[in-house]
Amino acid sequence: MTTAEAKQKKPKRFPKKIYEAELLRLQGELVQMQEWVKATGTRLVVIFEGRDAAGKGGAIQRVVENLNPRVARIVALPAPTERERTQWYFQRYVQHLPAAGEIVLLDRSWYNRAGVERVMGFCTPQEYDRFLRQCPTFEDMLIEDGILLRKYWFSVSPDEQEKRFRERLENPLKRWKLSPMDLESISRWDEYSKAKDDMLAATDTDIAPWTIVESEDKRRSRLNMIAHLLHTVPWSPIELPTLEIPARPPGDGYVRPPRELDRAVPDHAATLLGKKD
Repeated sequence: MTTAEAKQKKPKRFPKKIYEAELLRLQGELVQMQEWVKATGTRLVVIFEGRDAAGKGGAIQRVVENLNPRVARIVALPAPTERERTQWYFQRYVQHLPAAGEIVLLDRSWYNRAGVERVMGFCTPQEYDRFLRQCPTFEDMLIEDGILLRKYWFSVSPDEQEKRFRERLENPLKRWKLSPMDLESISRWDEYSKAKDDMLAATDTDIAPWTIVESEDKRRSRLNMIAHLLHTVPWSPIELPTLEIPARPPGDGYVRPPRELDRAVPDHAATLLGKKD
């Protein structure tokens, strides 16, 4: 998408009040889906890919915000070690696949080879070609074994990407999100575009399709992505066991030691009020 096209197609920012209400509703369904995953022993893998600052991380955070971290876990692998570089390419990812009753969200995935590794020259042309040949077969094997696989590509325009980079640069709380590799993607926009097109052509299959998430508006993209995930996973509500909080039994005379003997955390909050509660 060109800059002019992006400006023409750029949607009006989604209303915050509607966004928050619908996000809460969808997150409630995610919690129900999580219970279905646990009860049925389902294995779910969700891949988040896209350009730097396309909104992958924010979407992942909204997905897992209310989920049990023992069930839903985020996998964001660092650069491979020297040993891992000598392994079969997919090997380092296999160990992070879910067991029964687990959800794995991949913040970038084996598709690193089709994107940054190709563009930045971190793999050889032979390794890249081998990846494109093997990837559909690898994913077919995962699905044949019963894993549910969802693949999302977050799409953002060059102007919006640069805007988000500047926000990160100027915000001390987000500065860690910006790396020299991210900034390199600005000058290599067309190379990354061609790499994405080639990747989709080779790996967008009927069995493991790619779903594009337009993410010029983060609120809209998060709602659309989560709604799509909930719609495509064949979950249904699970009847949870009835729980009752038991009556507290009478005490047996236990007396807590004086609080002054504890190594308590200093009351920093009190300094903000000027007095203790």
